[in-house]
Amino acid sequence: MLVSEVINNIKNYCQGSWMGMKIDDATTRDKILFGDPEVECTGIVTTIYASVDVIRKAHELGANLIIAHEAMLWNRGDKRDWLEESHNETYLAKKKLLEEYGMVVWRCHDYIHSGIPYRGGYIDGIFYGLAKVTGWDDAVITSDLTGALYLECQQTTPREVGKLLMEKWNLNGLKCIGNMDAKVTKILICGHIQEGQDIKPLIERIDRENINLILPLELIDFTLTEYIKDSSQLGQDKAILAAGHFNLEEPGMKYMLEYLDDAIGGHIDAHFVQAGDMYTYM
Repeated sequence: MLVSEVINNIKNYCQGSWMGMKIDDATTRDKILFGDPEVECTGIVTTIYASVDVIRKAHELGANLIIAHEAMLWNRGDKRDWLEESHNETYLAKKKLLEEYGMVVWRCHDYIHSGIPYRGGYIDGIFYGLAKVTGWDDAVITSDLTGALYLECQQTTPREVGKLLMEKWNLNGLKCIGNMDAKVTKILICGHIQEGQDIKPLIERIDRENINLILPLELIDFTLTEYIKDSSQLGQDKAILAAGHFNLEEPGMKYMLEYLDDAIGGHIDAHFVQAGDMYTYM
């Protein structure tokens, strides 16, 4: 099977529309970031990000297709012109490595978020995969295909959840805000918490539904972080565990192996390679 056929089959397997908009080749971020797709696929590696070590490991495993969730060249759209013009040393070395190995890198972001088949419908493949890898699949209540996953679980604490995440996701640590011994029965995995964002709907939901633990992608030191700190200091069962964007989404790419044969309509040797925890703690 050609690499291009593998890619097209995965696109067709997914829902292919996100937040009411059809994904198409003109607008999607899911581009071939490097390589010639009109070659026979010798093996597949799934990962969050095609780092240098992931590329080396893919070659070692005999794969020539890396399916990565995020961009490869450190900027939105993986634009290369400025890197070529400035003769960026890291870019040139990474490019040489990819060329030497005959590697194809395809970004699978929009399609996997748009939904994989689930109980007669579709569910966000990244966040559902995260729940499955963590052992939370039976606790999944809702996924609204906009980057949110809501779970109800048996009573636990942020401290215990943190230990579970570090074990299951192979992390070096977590950023923790709030009461680490809070009583947790409701968990919200939410999207980006960023500057300039209207935080009102999220805080209203946390308050209205008495959500105890939030796992965000990005996190800043104001808005939600301040709210959770104040809430916990008032004795409320509220906390945040922040693993970082890539660390939080990477389990969804690990889970991709579970349905990859169905998605491509055949079997090709495939492996998950963790790009590695972005953070080292001192």
